[in-house]
Amino acid sequence: MINQSNQNTGRQVMIYDTTLRDGMQGIQVSYTLDDKIKIAHALDEMKIDYIEGGFPLSNEKEAAFFRQIRKESLGHAKIVAFGSTRRPGMTAEKDPMVRALVDAETPAVIVVGKTWKAHVETVLKTDQEENLRMIYDSVQFLKSQGRQVFFDLEHFFDGFRDDPAYALQVLQAGSDAGSDCLILCDTNGGTLPGEVTRIIRSLPREKLSPLGGHFHDDCGVAIANSLAAVDEGALQIQGTVNGWGERCGNANLCSFIPNIVLKTPHQAHCAPHIQRLTHLSRFVAEKANIIPDRRMPYVGDAAFTHKAGQHADVINKDSSLMEHIDSRLVGNERRIVLSELAGKSTIVEKLREYGDFTKQSPVVDELTRLLKQKENQGFEYEAAEASFDLLIRRALKVYQPLIALRNYHLESYKTAEMPSKTVGRLFLETRGRELLGASVCVGPVDTLDHALRDALEPLYPWLKKITLSDYRVRVLNPESGVSAKVRVFITYTDHDTTWDTVGVHENIVEASWQALVDAIEFYYNTIILAEEAALEETPG
Repeated sequence: MINQSNQNTGRQVMIYDTTLRDGMQGIQVSYTLDDKIKIAHALDEMKIDYIEGGFPLSNEKEAAFFRQIRKESLGHAKIVAFGSTRRPGMTAEKDPMVRALVDAETPAVIVVGKTWKAHVETVLKTDQEENLRMIYDSVQFLKSQGRQVFFDLEHFFDGFRDDPAYALQVLQAGSDAGSDCLILCDTNGGTLPGEVTRIIRSLPREKLSPLGGHFHDDCGVAIANSLAAVDEGALQIQGTVNGWGERCGNANLCSFIPNIVLKTPHQAHCAPHIQRLTHLSRFVAEKANIIPDRRMPYVGDAAFTHKAGQHADVINKDSSLMEHIDSRLVGNERRIVLSELAGKSTIVEKLREYGDFTKQSPVVDELTRLLKQKENQGFEYEAAEASFDLLIRRALKVYQPLIALRNYHLESYKTAEMPSKTVGRLFLETRGRELLGASVCVGPVDTLDHALRDALEPLYPWLKKITLSDYRVRVLNPESGVSAKVRVFITYTDHDTTWDTVGVHENIVEASWQALVDAIEFYYNTIILAEEAALEETPG
């Protein structure tokens, strides 16, 4: 038994990821088998301690995951199979759900059991004593099979509030059976940090196996509850990448991990690899085909973004006065966005990667004038940094255009009961070559995008790496009716980073064209030209 009485000093916290099981219970979240394998490898590279793969009997995809993952080489993480205690009136050895955990052949398993009397009686339809036997038998049997066994005490905090004595009996049953860790679950997500602290502090720790925590975010405090549990001696915390999960989600490991590693004396095996965190967050989001939350702490696009000119001025002098950590620690980056609040300090900061400039530099005056002019026309660069980067490059005369449009032509049609279609063709020039592109899609913007690719991809295969991931339109002057001006924002991604561009026009197709071209030109100027230059400098 591990002595957990020394709660005020730093300790090793084991990180348990349930993205591939509990995370998949969140709305809009789904992964293919290949996705799950790749995510498991990404988590392993991050040195996450445990990866919960799912319930082997739930469906064929889950079973296939456990078959496939046995063939994969993981450097650190242990795969965990998830299941429940034996059913009432049956031995653990003969229960198909318990046997499935053994057959999964994972080094660790987790078994969930009932702590709340109401669930014992209403859901399991058995008595309290049988529930205790179910827990003890299941954990003991799995331990006898040589597995590391974690016991999930479902609805622990609700059960403790209802009947503390019975909740303690459930804890003791799991501990006596040999559980390697007792996971206190706030399954309904209704417990606040003060209560987590009070309840854990009241437990007879010297009689129990080590404790862990599994918190849902229905009150918005899953991270705070996880930190409170660690402060009270919990040695394992469960959560998901991006906080996805049932209802409002689980404790977000993308926030919990840096909080533990950077803000407390506690340690985690993933600490030396925390710079992978932003990439991990976006990789998992891309696999689920979900646009990442820009306002997510630590890993979101907005986490280190500054808008007001005064903030940018302070950043120029001492970034620690406006940011609680260096963005690079978690693999993120600082962003200075342009808006009506921006001053010359903001523009100087945006120019930093191009050289040393001051508020008195002529290019700063030129960009300040140009920014105001563009904003008067309806452009907004706060959410379109890639388009503003192209303005900078033009002002500095380092911009290298890729696309010169000759013309585009779109025709939408619909016949009888057939769905509407848009036919498009365009003529353009690139690097002295004239090209034709054509496409048939449903909407005009999709048609333009595909026609551009049809023209350019044979010459520039790198275009296959980037995709349009978001498209947003805003009417700027609705009082003008159908002749109103629109602002189009487009988000492109190479499935690691994203960038945003803007177009403005009375014609929504033309506004979209401006944003589409900017997106491709930005990637060409910032990534492709840099790669080509690096190849030219490589000897041989």
